[in-house]
Amino acid sequence: MTELLYQTDSYLREFDAVIAAAQEETRAVILDKTAFYPGGGGQPCDLGALSVAGVTYPVEKVKKQGDDVLHFLGGDAPLPAPGSASRGTLDWARRYKLMRTHSALHVLCGTVFRDYGALVTGGDMEPLKGRMDFEFETMRGELVREIEAAVNREAAAGREIRVRILSREEAFQIPDLIRTKINLLPEGITQVRTVEIVGLDLQADGGTHVRSTNEIGKIRVTDYKSKGAINKRIYIEVE
Repeated sequence: MTELLYQTDSYLREFDAVIAAAQEETRAVILDKTAFYPGGGGQPCDLGALSVAGVTYPVEKVKKQGDDVLHFLGGDAPLPAPGSASRGTLDWARRYKLMRTHSALHVLCGTVFRDYGALVTGGDMEPLKGRMDFEFETMRGELVREIEAAVNREAAAGREIRVRILSREEAFQIPDLIRTKINLLPEGITQVRTVEIVGLDLQADGGTHVRSTNEIGKIRVTDYKSKGAINKRIYIEVE
């Protein structure tokens, strides 16, 4: 089982870990702990490097598999042996952009839910840009401009962003915890990680975020589209 350091400290850029297992056929290693986010919920996985005994391997992909996190290593050097000490280093510039983007999408989600009661039907992101789908019957330019102004007011307010890990029972006592149209939490999940933008939004989420909305920057709505009778897509960029 890999200890997920990113769940409690999104700002951890480097970390020490032990190689728990190696898979020669896929050039993947499992670490006993990791700060690399393995992707999920629309947020891409982290990239970076893993150094072992003087050899630095590029980390080209990270993926969660059950309770383990697989780190796929580039290069042609032999894989490190299980039991080896290692040091992981994140591509921090990329990670921080994703943190700002993910938090911006939560500001968007929280604002739209508060002001219009619309649930999320999908979302995706890359560094400094993303999109979110909402259950809206109609979407027009005037409404989009209202939403853009509202989300920027919330971002500029410097709202604290808090992360907590709760028992499933405690988490599901929170009203409107799941903001997606479909509940994405499997029955077997016993602990739920929540992300709260204090005074605006509280929902279950596994990704990485900034500590305050004033780290996000300006949020620009760049486009909007109809993706069905009651499904409207909003595209954003973060500056």
